Amino acid sequence: MNRLFISAAHKSSGKTTLCIGLAAALRARGEAVQPFKKGPDYIDPLWLGLAAGRPCYNLDPYLSGADELRAEFARRMQDATLGLVEGNKGLYDGLALDGSNSNAALAAMLEAPVVLVIDARGMTRGIAPLILGFQAFDPSIRIAGVILNQLGGTRHEAKLRAVIAHYTDVPVLGAVQYDEDLTIVERHLGLVPSNEAQAARARVEEIAARIAAQVDLDALLGVARSAGAMADAARAAAAAVQVNDSSDSNQLNESNNAPLRLGIARDAAFGFYYPGDLEALRAAGAELVFFDALRDRQLPKVDALFIGGGFPETHMDALAANRALLAELRSAIEDGMPAYAECGGLMVLARSITWNGRRAEMAGALPADIVMHARPVGRGYVQLRETGRGPWPARPAGAPALIRAHEFHYSSVENLAPGLAFAYEVARGYGIDGHHDGIATRNLVASYAHLRDVAEHHWTRRFVEFARRCAAQRAARTQIHA
Repeated sequence: MNRLFISAAHKSSGKTTLCIGLAAALRARGEAVQPFKKGPDYIDPLWLGLAAGRPCYNLDPYLSGADELRAEFARRMQDATLGLVEGNKGLYDGLALDGSNSNAALAAMLEAPVVLVIDARGMTRGIAPLILGFQAFDPSIRIAGVILNQLGGTRHEAKLRAVIAHYTDVPVLGAVQYDEDLTIVERHLGLVPSNEAQAARARVEEIAARIAAQVDLDALLGVARSAGAMADAARAAAAAVQVNDSSDSNQLNESNNAPLRLGIARDAAFGFYYPGDLEALRAAGAELVFFDALRDRQLPKVDALFIGGGFPETHMDALAANRALLAELRSAIEDGMPAYAECGGLMVLARSITWNGRRAEMAGALPADIVMHARPVGRGYVQLRETGRGPWPARPAGAPALIRAHEFHYSSVENLAPGLAFAYEVARGYGIDGHHDGIATRNLVASYAHLRDVAEHHWTRRFVEFARRCAAQRAARTQIHA
């Protein structure tokens, strides 16, 4: 499996734009590029997936063990010719003091050669100790090359190349000049999602052309081809596929081949869904029915709802104007339709959103209001302890006591009606109020936490199981009254 791990000396080095360009440029050369993103992220993967022409999958050492990550990587690589992994932050950055969930740790798990992106603005001879220090800090990490970024011109590039050649043994695989046209519009949660940016595909092609002209793609592919075989991971991936296929078959047989229809809001306001989780929902027996909360006037005929995160605040006027759909959302939840909402989904189900001094009415399915702030209210990994007051089935015996997830929200919940139940206690993170998360009312759980379907917590199976049970109860009641 040819593979590369693209990391950086520090965050904001331009590696995401670089990876978008590389994925598109290598795809144009005939490579079947499978993109991956380290850690929790929705926005960068949207762009990487657009550039590569296939979904980008997240690999998170905080949520999954090494065996699970290797198996996931190998399974996604089965029909690809190149695995392109984008790190987050710097190469050695991570939550744990020992570096066990750092980018370097993930690169080691995947036995992937590392290409280090260096924002070289203002640097000349000082770039040598930087590279040497990254090599010496963990000699087991193979830094197979560097790509110099944000260069000040050809003279600057020539000086850096001379310094690196003189003091180090690391090849320069590319040198990208500073170019305002290479930037992608940013906002408070990061890059603008590719499903929202106008002419996103043309933007990717433009970036690809500029990166291809300044990076030695042949040398880069040579580094990727020097990676090892990962035979153990390949066997684990094959076994995982067989288990999943068997599980899918059992789920569908038990439901008489009648999948549960799960309505999912997916549009410019709501687009934060992990491809692996959507696949897991299908594997659990759900038929995914997407709808546009900005334009559709009616909900599709569904048995349950999933409204993920996104940017409802930037579309709050359009959402508020679609009163018909908001009324249907409120009615469906009040009638007991099983529903799960994450972050942006929580916001649209509240009474209102206030942002920059303006207020817009939302669905009103939750007795609360949402207020946007200039700084993050909750940010990073969270750990949740279930209270037993949520509607979903209990987790299997022996499951870890804490559920690991992540949050990133600039909004807070205000004027929350007293006496509401919460599905979670927050052991780490902020959630709704610093102590609780997951408002549980009727058959809805609305949470700031973003869950991942991983070995320690298959939330998709629990949700589909609960929704299927509710659908069966509704069908039984309908038959009695008929």
